[in-house]
Amino acid sequence: MTQYQSTLLRLLDERGYIHQLTDAAGLDKLASEGVVPGYIGFDATAPSLHVGSLVQIMMLRRLQQAGHKPVVLMGGGTTRIGDPTGRDESRKMLSDQTIEDNITSIRQVFAKLLKFGDGPTDAIMVNNHDWLGKLGYIELLQEVGTHFTVNRMLTFDSVKLRLDREQPMTFLEFNYMILQGYDFRHLNKAMDVRLQMGGSDQWGNIINGIELTRRKDGREVFGLTTPLLTTADGKKMGKSAAGAVWLNEDALPAWDFWQYWRNTDDRDVGKFLRLFTDLPLDEIARLESLEGSDINSAKIVLANEVTKLVRGEEAAKAAEATAAATFAGGGLGQDLPTFVVSEVGIGIVDALVGLGFAASRGEAKRLVAGGGARVDGVAVTDEGYRITLEGNEIRVSSGKKKHGILRRA
Repeated sequence: MTQYQSTLLRLLDERGYIHQLTDAAGLDKLASEGVVPGYIGFDATAPSLHVGSLVQIMMLRRLQQAGHKPVVLMGGGTTRIGDPTGRDESRKMLSDQTIEDNITSIRQVFAKLLKFGDGPTDAIMVNNHDWLGKLGYIELLQEVGTHFTVNRMLTFDSVKLRLDREQPMTFLEFNYMILQGYDFRHLNKAMDVRLQMGGSDQWGNIINGIELTRRKDGREVFGLTTPLLTTADGKKMGKSAAGAVWLNEDALPAWDFWQYWRNTDDRDVGKFLRLFTDLPLDEIARLESLEGSDINSAKIVLANEVTKLVRGEEAAKAAEATAAATFAGGGLGQDLPTFVVSEVGIGIVDALVGLGFAASRGEAKRLVAGGGARVDGVAVTDEGYRITLEGNEIRVSSGKKKHGILRRA
């Protein structure tokens, strides 16, 4: 582990956030001498970010914890174009009102994890449409375009991926990296932002902004990326069997959010505790050293701590209580997903789809055939099985870890 002098880089290094740095010694010195404003950009393509963005949000939280200033850049302008990085097809165009509504909704999560205000280390949120929307096309070509060669732009992974697969890439998307570079330069000039952070897939875009700022203004700025975050089984963070793990409460109930973390692979517990909680490192070391069934207590701590940060303490307590009632006592926890049935009975396939345990009837049938469906703890292997609601509620399970309630209307 590198020996950094600044609180910022020591904190980021100890918790596993650092993958690449443009000038480690220079940033370490800068962070030791005063407040460093640093930013990360987030496009507003949906009303909520998902778990895949949480490591970036937590990095802004670490920046503030180390005595520096987080700048949350919302891509009101770049969302209108679409980042081609890691994408096989063009992003769907959104209306101006939809983008604005999405930004308003997304801000809820940042408000929980960062302290906003007017102080020197208080977080601020800015929207790049405020400056990108005012750029004239000729002005952009003259001011920025002369510093980007097509030869180099064609070597970027986001472009090569599309070309290698012979998939179309619009000229609009091709300009995304230019505008992201312009963002860094603008924030440096307007707010003295010296650091851009992001995932490892953003390294090329970050370098563009650093070089543009140096060439145009002669100023030194820095870049830092996090490792590509995957689970122990190689899957990308942010997805579950039921779909995206959204950060906003109205996009995903607290119980499902809590359960996502409770189901963490044993091998990921320590890493996730370091990245996504504020627990002391010595306590994390103790928790990740647990073996056998004892590791489940560490997973509950992980689920509670992350849910507390993102959804609030009451949501975390309610989710844990629901888990205790469901798993330990065999009862019906109040936060479990619920599907209201208007009839006396319902088929097992429709119940699984209605509870969100399967995306389609075909998927539900395969779940039943594979022995993954249970009604009140009893396995159901007949896809034609009909559940009779003799009382008001009955429990339906998918596997050992996903449970829901069928409720009579």
